[in-house]
Amino acid sequence: MSARVGIITFPGTLDDVDAARAVRRAGSESVELWHADADLKGVDAVVVPGGFSYGDYLRCGAIAKFAPVMGEVVAAASRGMPVLGICNGFQVLCEAGLLPGALARNSGLHFICRDVWLRVDSVTTAWTSRYESGAELLVPLKSGEGRYVASESVLDELEGEGRVVFRYAENPNGSMRDIAGVSSANGRVVGLMPHPEHATEALTGPSDDGLGMFYSALDAVLAV
Repeated sequence: MSARVGIITFPGTLDDVDAARAVRRAGSESVELWHADADLKGVDAVVVPGGFSYGDYLRCGAIAKFAPVMGEVVAAASRGMPVLGICNGFQVLCEAGLLPGALARNSGLHFICRDVWLRVDSVTTAWTSRYESGAELLVPLKSGEGRYVASESVLDELEGEGRVVFRYAENPNGSMRDIAGVSSANGRVVGLMPHPEHATEALTGPSDDGLGMFYSALDAVLAV
């Protein structure tokens, strides 16, 4: 048995193909979801991939949160569907209120494109159960507005509830408390700035360390 994982495409999305490939490499079926359709096509999980949705106008993810498909994603997430936001997808999930905090311009105001080491801080989410706590992953990062920010009270809440999912081993962009990814309170929704879908095969990527996230989602779906 496999899972059906929806991959959303907005105008300006550019990592949907790689996300779909990662889903298939983990043994699930990838399903194309179009931003203008209020239809999740009966999928078991959703990936909101990276890119520049709607050209990043106004603010990254600010327009995408109003897309018809996102209304369905928010509703499905409230019912416990696993949802993953990568890079621009992380920004969209924050704008849509599914994750706390926001993503701001990198410190130094430069676009960063390089491989980074991440530490897995939470293995209790729907997207990280295949990892060991403290595991180190090598994945690409490519963003100009990837600095995670939130109020001190929100940061303390995330820390106290174990909802910081990933941290940078060496902070590349000024993210508060080295945070690279966070989760919802129930651990079903996860967002991160680096790109696990670009690290699913050692031959072509820096590693295959990102593949565990997509296997984890398959486990979460099959466990229901």
